[in-house]
Amino acid sequence: MTPAARIAAAAGILDEIAGGRAAEQALLRWARASRFAGSKDRAAVRDHVFDALRRWRSAAALGGGESGRARMLGLLRQAGTDPDTLFTGAGHAPAPLSVAERAAGSVPEGAEALDLPDWLWPLWSASLGEEAAQAAEELRHRAPVFLRVNSLRATCDSARAALAEEGIATRPHPLAETALEVTEGARGVARSRAFTEGLVELQDAASQAVVAALPLAPGMRLLDYCAGGGGKALAMAARIAGPVAAHDANPARMSDLPARAARAGAEISRIADPKGPYDLVLCDAPCSGSGSWRRAPEGKWRLTEAGLDDLCRTQAQILTAAAALVAPGGTLAYATCSMLTPENGAQVADFLAGHPGWTLGSEHQFLPRDGGDGFYLACLTRRG
Repeated sequence: MTPAARIAAAAGILDEIAGGRAAEQALLRWARASRFAGSKDRAAVRDHVFDALRRWRSAAALGGGESGRARMLGLLRQAGTDPDTLFTGAGHAPAPLSVAERAAGSVPEGAEALDLPDWLWPLWSASLGEEAAQAAEELRHRAPVFLRVNSLRATCDSARAALAEEGIATRPHPLAETALEVTEGARGVARSRAFTEGLVELQDAASQAVVAALPLAPGMRLLDYCAGGGGKALAMAARIAGPVAAHDANPARMSDLPARAARAGAEISRIADPKGPYDLVLCDAPCSGSGSWRRAPEGKWRLTEAGLDDLCRTQAQILTAAAALVAPGGTLAYATCSMLTPENGAQVADFLAGHPGWTLGSEHQFLPRDGGDGFYLACLTRRG
């Protein structure tokens, strides 16, 4: 595919997404219908689509419309690329720009320029204060690729050396001792020996920092209450070199965990109905995902005020249920990949107000400017 044909393909996929189809489904449909597209073509089209999702509003403003074609035009204008070099109509390229398209478009302002919904900006600003604009700007760009060195299998130096043998360059990241940022060869990670033999796992640096901030020690009874795919359970197991129990309200989310644990050399047991008591229960609760919108930008546009309210109610229910599983003197660790106060500090404050037997031990808010995703962590202690 030519660069112009990739632009045209991305525009069509964006129209499907605007019509309500999930981004991954739209990309899969296109790939199945476009057998001629090679791996580099698919990767390039995917990058275009996700760039447009990150800049959904500003690209539409600059492109003068909300079609996929207009948004791709807006992205090119943002990048300083002459659209006439790609909108040629030759072969599978997009048709040449009309007189109306050349005249259309405006400089985005306010929440539009920051690529946030109008309804969200006041809450975003109240939650982040002076950091609000920079945090929004960070989410308009692609996220770095991070790996977690699995200390059950490797050291940072040995993992980096193994990756380098296959053309994958990395550098340590200050957010966590186990974090490596991939600087070259990211698309080859999943096929590398270092990955398939469990030396490294794909995991955001801030997610690793959350686990690093937990008060863990060998011999503790640990439960990952909202385990999902099990990334944090695996990281905890590596930290204590011991067993971790994993639970999720939807057990299907943990379907790959046994294979991941075997690859990592970690002892993880999936628990359908945890009874406790545990020395530490981690609740990485369902949330808006606002801290990870540069990785999953679709969520930025799917979130509604009512949906956020529903998430907050679910988080409160999870905290109450998980608290009952913590032993006296133990820790309830509450985490989200959100930067919104109602899901974070306000949620913890409400819990403490309704549960007098608990105290706040520590609290952390990681922001994209730190290098990783936006994450929140509060460690609550149950009085003995």
